[in-house]
Amino acid sequence: MKSLRTARRRLAAVLAGLSLASLPGAAAGADGWLPTGQGITAGISGIAVAAQDGAGTEVLVVHDNKRPGEQRVSRIRIPPGSAPHGEVLSWDGERLPVDLEALSAVPGADGEFVALESSGRGYHLLLGQDAVRVLREFTVPGVAPGDNYEGFALTVQAGRLVAVWAHRGQDQDPAVLHTAALDWSGLVFGPQRTAGVRVLYPPENVRHISDVHVSPSGRVTVTSASDAGDDGPFDSAVHDAGSVLTGFDGQPWPAVREEPVRLAVFPGHKIEALDCLPGAVRGVLGTDDENAGGSLRPAEVCLP
Repeated sequence: MKSLRTARRRLAAVLAGLSLASLPGAAAGADGWLPTGQGITAGISGIAVAAQDGAGTEVLVVHDNKRPGEQRVSRIRIPPGSAPHGEVLSWDGERLPVDLEALSAVPGADGEFVALESSGRGYHLLLGQDAVRVLREFTVPGVAPGDNYEGFALTVQAGRLVAVWAHRGQDQDPAVLHTAALDWSGLVFGPQRTAGVRVLYPPENVRHISDVHVSPSGRVTVTSASDAGDDGPFDSAVHDAGSVLTGFDGQPWPAVREEPVRLAVFPGHKIEALDCLPGAVRGVLGTDDENAGGSLRPAEVCLP
């Protein structure tokens, strides 16, 4: 079984190493999803909108790969009414990341992003023409044994930069949503506050938070997904999980719903990535469907 899994990964790495532009025939499926890459190394584990204009939407995505030679970051253009196309970007840094699971644009800084590993290690990135360059590294506070982070978002609340990140949870183990003010100049986190999140759908093999987005008003949207193995079956949902509020002490804290409100359900896919277009209810979802590869889909799931 182990040798078969290794062989699958090697084959997938060869397929996924091809430029996404080499998939011109990738049309939307019957369920509206747009394939972006083939095989287990092409799954999308984090996404951030990089640009939007008349020619479509450009997104940056990360992949949760762990081995040398496997892609970490890709740039994908989604033209209106056409198949997505893009390219794998080089990673310019001293350390090759392992298991990137989340991505967020830096508010007010064009071309700058933060990517987060499942371990809690973060990377401040600058997007170039054909590469992302690592400017700084950091680790989120409060990392505990067994934590597995799948969501990270930067937002401005009450005039301050706030970081929001999430341990995914699993079945009876709830997800844990963290908030803290962030001094961007020194990458220093303020006091962190946490809250547990547990969703009712998917009902089995559920990761309660597989990505997180925070609106300008502080509303928190999370994706949740089931994962029964590399061949699925998969199911996902998007939930209204609550808000990020500012306390009397000026520090942000997560005011989560006891039962998150289900906004949409997406059967057959494992959604691990969500970002929203500025000032719109429309967002972009990304999947990591393991052996079935990755895909994107626009969806009206964003909160004001």
